[in-house]
Amino acid sequence: MSSDATPDPYADPLRFGQRVQILRERRGMTRHQLADFVGVSPHTLKKIENGQQNAPGVAMVMRIAEALRVRDLAELTGHPDMRVDLFIGPGHPRLAAVKAAVDSFALASRTEPPPMAHVKARLHAAWKARHQAPNHREVIGKLLPDLIRDSQALCRHADSAVDRRAAQVLLADAYGLCQFFVAYQPDPSLLWRVAERGMTAAQESEDPHTVGVAAWLLAQAHRDSGPRHFDAADAVNLEAVRFLEPLLPDASDDVLAIAGALQFELGYTAARRRDNGTAWRHWDKANDMAQRLPRDYYHPVTSFSRAIMGAHAVTVAVELHQGGESVRQAAKADETVIKSRPRRARHRIEEARGFHLDGQPDVAIATLEKAHRSAPETIAYNGYARRIILEEVESKQSERRRRASELAVAVGILAA
Repeated sequence: MSSDATPDPYADPLRFGQRVQILRERRGMTRHQLADFVGVSPHTLKKIENGQQNAPGVAMVMRIAEALRVRDLAELTGHPDMRVDLFIGPGHPRLAAVKAAVDSFALASRTEPPPMAHVKARLHAAWKARHQAPNHREVIGKLLPDLIRDSQALCRHADSAVDRRAAQVLLADAYGLCQFFVAYQPDPSLLWRVAERGMTAAQESEDPHTVGVAAWLLAQAHRDSGPRHFDAADAVNLEAVRFLEPLLPDASDDVLAIAGALQFELGYTAARRRDNGTAWRHWDKANDMAQRLPRDYYHPVTSFSRAIMGAHAVTVAVELHQGGESVRQAAKADETVIKSRPRRARHRIEEARGFHLDGQPDVAIATLEKAHRSAPETIAYNGYARRIILEEVESKQSERRRRASELAVAVGILAA
């Protein structure tokens, strides 16, 4: 390596502080921003990065890993024996088959696709199964290859512009379902292909609701790529909000719901930036839209509804690192009305993050146990849950350490 080259934290035997600084700069974060995220002063963080202070304990290492969205703990620590994926779950056994379906294009195929109504019914059933099954990745991973291929075939064989647009609605829907399967698995390039193809199909469909859903998914892909992509996430969200705004006075429940979901996503990204006022302002706008929906309405993709707004409030408070507020919001939210098992588990994980921020690790572990009972495949692929569990595996409290270790084994982080 030349003397003026940037060291590679993945290859060079660097000390912990150097790795923190390099990864922070690659994420586009200032020292003040990272210090604020992890709860230390910029001066303390500078001392850590400069090697003037010993590497922190496991709790602080985990907080830094979360803030920097480090994929593998070994990248931060430099210890190969700490090779633990934090924000990427294990590769699902059905990932290869789904990837093959996404990457395959049968351009010259003469095989007639199934009737459009048949594919539409299968997609509806797949979404329903995704929300009801505790092993939702396994369920939809089994269905996705045929759904993707058949939806692609419908677009190729459409006899009219009307039929082609209707087929593009189904193809975008299949890609949307696929993004839920691919997310947090060890193939980020596949996630981007799916998100972008879903957006292209949605635009071809010219259907407002389909465009809104695809934008919601694409914005999430941007935001989950780290702080440098927050502006891109906002740009997608805002463009979709502006696109849907003229339709809202007479909008269907589905269009109103996706517009509300997009408003919340703007608040979510603002919370990730630690922009308190903007985050809660967008939550308020989303809540206003939720109140226009029927009490028992539940959006089939985003889970947006009246019932979900309490869970969204917990998420905003957690992302703002407001431990006490997140616990108060958790007390107000009624998770039992969340119909989707994976979304219910995700809410439990957000509650656990709040309890952990508030200095209640035992309650956090108990809440993660509930998330695991609701949807084991949700917690297995959630980086925040994995971080809390790994941190408490090192607890000095024997009972907490035992419960965290048992949960780590159940989730698949540690071997039995």
